[in-house]
Amino acid sequence: MFTLDRTKISRLVAAGLLALGSLITNGQSPPPPASRSTPTDEADVIRVDTNLVNTLFTAIDKDRHFITTLAAGDVRIFENNVAQPISLFERETDRPLTLAIMVDTSESQRGVLADEKSAARAFVDSVIRPRETNGDRAAIVSFTGDPKIEQGLTSDQEQLKKGIERVRIELSPENQRRLANGDDPLPKEVDPSGYTGIWDAMWMAIDDILSKGPAGTRRAIILLSDGDDTSSTIKKQDVIDLAVKSDVVIYAIGIRDREFPEGKLDSGALKKISDRTGGRAFFPQNKAELELAFSQINNELRSQYLIAYSPTNANRDGAYRQVRIEVINPELRKNKVQLLYRGGYYARKSQ
Repeated sequence: MFTLDRTKISRLVAAGLLALGSLITNGQSPPPPASRSTPTDEADVIRVDTNLVNTLFTAIDKDRHFITTLAAGDVRIFENNVAQPISLFERETDRPLTLAIMVDTSESQRGVLADEKSAARAFVDSVIRPRETNGDRAAIVSFTGDPKIEQGLTSDQEQLKKGIERVRIELSPENQRRLANGDDPLPKEVDPSGYTGIWDAMWMAIDDILSKGPAGTRRAIILLSDGDDTSSTIKKQDVIDLAVKSDVVIYAIGIRDREFPEGKLDSGALKKISDRTGGRAFFPQNKAELELAFSQINNELRSQYLIAYSPTNANRDGAYRQVRIEVINPELRKNKVQLLYRGGYYARKSQ
């Protein structure tokens, strides 16, 4: 969970004291707008190490345009269906980003890799703000069976783009032999000896890169892959749990080479890891849609709100607490504004 600076802590303490005498009651409220994910299991949660619960969310209108003008009085937050006093509400436009751009380099990606690299370079140019202090940082990771850090965390756009250029399709042993014999190293069918370890690579990116990034930043993965994992030793659910615990949002861009008719696009897996970490999944059909997906991720990262509260249930029992945020402004409800957020957290457990 990210930390807050001293000014915000002071504001939160003051707000918390005032909130003791003004607990909002949970009366007859209208049905909540759809959130990105409903916490039907324990994977769909965040963990906090302080009494303050911080939740990021975005708001979209009926045309899926991001809304950036909300105020604290426009929403209400509930924990286990009990309304909570809001301690802090603010836009998160300027909070630095720590990102990992992950590119699947298995052979089934060969026909789309050039477009992926082009879109990733444009994304770096538009998103990364290389300030002297509190700047955005990103890393470039390629993977098949084993992940490779092409570029570690940096704010240097040129170094990031060089890292993207170093990304190459990794040949399987059989196709390496074909290349040595002067044959086509990349036949149209997928080599059954090939392997793709998506979940292993994502675990590494979270555990070795993002979790060690600067404190107080928003962490996210942009994954470019067909979602067809064939070799990971780590389970997808374990990656979701680690991402949620580490406050990492996953944006999945499902894409594959259409020239590989036997290739598999596992949209269900990509949707699951993105939905349950508070991100989104995109499935572009061409280069223009791929570029649009990156643009939408950029817009979402720059349109987030932070809402924080001190739970009225002060028990440190380690229990799961469901979180719901709903729109209470009648005009916004009339316009069918939706809020996108993660659905809960585990309370701190007494030592």
